Amino acid sequence: MLKRELQIFTFEDLLNHFPLRHLDRTSIQLIGQINPEMDHVQVRGVVISMETLGERRAKRLVVYLRDKTGIIELIWFQGITWVEKLITVGNEYLAFGKLGFFLGKPQLNHPEIESVKESNAAGKSYLEPIYPVTEKLKARGLNGRAIGKLMEQLFLVLEEKEVAEFIPISLLQKHNYISRYKAYLHLHFPKTLAHHQVALERMKYEELFVAQMRLGMLRSTRHRFSRGITFAQVGETFNTFYHEHLPFELTNAQKRVLKEIRQDTGTGRQMNRLLQGDVGSGKTIVALMSMLIAVDNGFQSCIMAPTEILARQHAEQFALLLAPLGIEVGLLTGSTKTAERRTILTGIEQGTMKIVVGTHALIEDAVRFKNLGLAVIDEQHKFGVAQRAKLWEKNNVPPHVLVMTATPIPRTLAMTAYGDLDYSVIDELPPGRTPITTVHRLDDARPQVMDFIKSEIKLGRQIYFIFPLIEESEKLQYEDLMRGYENIKSWFPEPQYWISMVHGRMNGDQKEVNMKRFVERDTQIMVATTVIEVGVNVPNASVMVIESAEKFGLSQLHQLRGRVGRGSEKSYCILLSGSQVGKDAKDRLKVMCSTNDGFKIAEKDLELRGPGDIQGTRQSGALDFKLANIVDDRALLEIARNEVEQLLSVDPELSLPEHHPLSVHLKQKRGGHAWAKIS
Repeated sequence: MLKRELQIFTFEDLLNHFPLRHLDRTSIQLIGQINPEMDHVQVRGVVISMETLGERRAKRLVVYLRDKTGIIELIWFQGITWVEKLITVGNEYLAFGKLGFFLGKPQLNHPEIESVKESNAAGKSYLEPIYPVTEKLKARGLNGRAIGKLMEQLFLVLEEKEVAEFIPISLLQKHNYISRYKAYLHLHFPKTLAHHQVALERMKYEELFVAQMRLGMLRSTRHRFSRGITFAQVGETFNTFYHEHLPFELTNAQKRVLKEIRQDTGTGRQMNRLLQGDVGSGKTIVALMSMLIAVDNGFQSCIMAPTEILARQHAEQFALLLAPLGIEVGLLTGSTKTAERRTILTGIEQGTMKIVVGTHALIEDAVRFKNLGLAVIDEQHKFGVAQRAKLWEKNNVPPHVLVMTATPIPRTLAMTAYGDLDYSVIDELPPGRTPITTVHRLDDARPQVMDFIKSEIKLGRQIYFIFPLIEESEKLQYEDLMRGYENIKSWFPEPQYWISMVHGRMNGDQKEVNMKRFVERDTQIMVATTVIEVGVNVPNASVMVIESAEKFGLSQLHQLRGRVGRGSEKSYCILLSGSQVGKDAKDRLKVMCSTNDGFKIAEKDLELRGPGDIQGTRQSGALDFKLANIVDDRALLEIARNEVEQLLSVDPELSLPEHHPLSVHLKQKRGGHAWAKIS
């Protein structure tokens, strides 16, 4: 059962099954003094009665425990037969669990329970570990307390020398850390909370150090050994474009990133760089100018976009900017006509087509580059690792790789999840962009919102209405969208107003047609799900209305808001919600109304949701820490990262004697992969 339910196969696995919390056995709450502000409580009393209620799935055992101040209900939905054998009416018990209330009465669901008479536990004065277990284990009588007894037995036979150190002694001494054995002992059975805190910090450091060491070694190996193309010069094409045809002044952040890319591509090693910047910060022009460096060195470049309409927009923008230089830009998508496709494929294969923009069509086997030198991936999280990898298989020597994302990533998350990549940030917006005004409105303010939208349409502007994507039910999502669409049509009837609609059930062609109608101003209103989160650029769109905004994450709200404010006119984002909004949702909406800064929003998103829920990380394994938390422990993460960098700069192969235990540990624990690794 331990193997199947908790993945505990060895004594080491058991040792690393840490308590959720510790219970002070001397701290007992009186039932009459329990209040909703409490979280977990421990009570002591006599069982006065118990009964089984309901049938089948609704069946539950209710035990009534009384002390001198009141009665509390203890409830079990599973393992009822086992609990009934464990409890005798009239006996005194200790019960511990998470507090809940039903019709004003306090309850503990599936509490830990122990007979006072049999265990004499009430007299113990230590901090008792409370271990996480599954309902199936509880049903078999293997609750958190039973795990604790197993752990006690383990420490009776475990010797200190068996818990080997692998972090360099110099670092342990620098931080005055206790030994690994003592850290484990105090994490499970601390004498005081202070002992537990000392052990916790030591083991958090160990987790963060190992994670940074793995990423640091990947980065170090790539820097030292990855063979790449050398862009030896920044030549005439780049300089002519920069000095004569660039339609605006680059920001200092854009110049800094271009310099980093120029340095990378000139080293003879393959560039693997993540470029992140807020919506509208100018990543695309940086990508184009990087492609011009490739052109100056006799190489081809490509940029892969997640949607056809975004690819087309890039191609049109590039063609317009490069026309004075006589550089042809190819566009390769799923809908490229056969004759045109043949021409483009020939140009790619012969090397006459220097810059190609495309969708997934770029990774098809038919696309054969003569000398691909730079591959750019726009909105990298929209592509799988295997899809991206196919691009750099298009050349004998791997091309330089630039992956771009408009989703700002907090520094701590980037260091942990993208730590094997080099990392650039465009952290300022081009001058002249008018900040988007964001407001939160309840449903009962809908008439005023609609009147405002009509006034904007009268001024010639266009509007987005976005409905939430409900992952659990495509049918429900579709029905909600259609209801919303009909409601919007009632406010904006044809032929006075024209509406486009885009959603997941549409085929690609229909979706493209409807998007194109909006882009070309044939329709004033776009009703959509979050499929328009990335890509489409409509400078004339001035209002973004997000329906049921409380259902969206912060990062997604910010991405959606970035679809407006792209022209010279004042733009607005209206967050519509019901009146009953939870605390977390209120916090998200408040943050959205208070700032347009994507990096501040990303930091807040990380605080509110935690690292495990941030896009792409849950399934990655990159953030699977048992103890450390990159939000709460960011200072410790910085320390670990800096010390790893110093260590690897001296001993990149971990070949020095003092680093041998670390090298052995990393080899023994090898497994999984860096989810951001792209080559």
